[in-house]
Amino acid sequence: MTPEQAAANAKTGLASLVGAFAESPQTLRRARLLGLSGWAYHVSARAGALGDVRPETVAAAIGFIAPEAVIDGWEATAKTSAPMEVATWHLHELCKWGTEQLGGFPRLNRLLELAGRVVEAVDYAGLPLFAAWRAMPVPDQEPGARAAVRLHLLHEHRLGVHLVAIRASGLTPLQAIIAGPEGETGAVAFGWQPPYPPAGPIVRRLMWADSVADSLAGQAYATLEMPERIELVGLLESLSQRLTR
Repeated sequence: MTPEQAAANAKTGLASLVGAFAESPQTLRRARLLGLSGWAYHVSARAGALGDVRPETVAAAIGFIAPEAVIDGWEATAKTSAPMEVATWHLHELCKWGTEQLGGFPRLNRLLELAGRVVEAVDYAGLPLFAAWRAMPVPDQEPGARAAVRLHLLHEHRLGVHLVAIRASGLTPLQAIIAGPEGETGAVAFGWQPPYPPAGPIVRRLMWADSVADSLAGQAYATLEMPERIELVGLLESLSQRLTR
């Protein structure tokens, strides 16, 4: 398994694991306790690690959410909470979820080791959200908590290189969504308004961008030997199945 293949194979498991946290009742409850809509919480929890920046900066860093939707969510949060405060609470909840949901995973320490080495190997140039989250102090040193944070960082890394690859391919974020598997449904979910571009002419370009994203992400996975890359991908798949069954 090459580094590029490891990055590609890890993508689904990481998205599933991070999605399990995002959809957990305690995460949704935190949004309500802060007095935020789910949308405002999503934007500020993810981008709050950047600190007190302009909403246009947040929209640029996230990329795939329509700028107007990002600005609305960011400004709604600013009326009641500092974005960094929301991100800090989000990290606290992530650690709590990790302790509860990942703490009993039999090979947790090995997952921690391998994922940690990949996280540390990431060159964060062009990846502002990854860099901001990696710099956040982890409030809980329990193995499950640390594992949840490292999985979050690996997922954020993948999202970041995907955005870089999309722009390098000449696609806009909206075009990439339209050409992807969710099409117009995905565009609506990310706050984009019609009319939408036709998907047909840009599908091949999206395939090229996906390949570039695998290559960029694979640079960090190259820090592992091939057997270790196979092992890490297997651990991610096993943990994902454990949480979603």
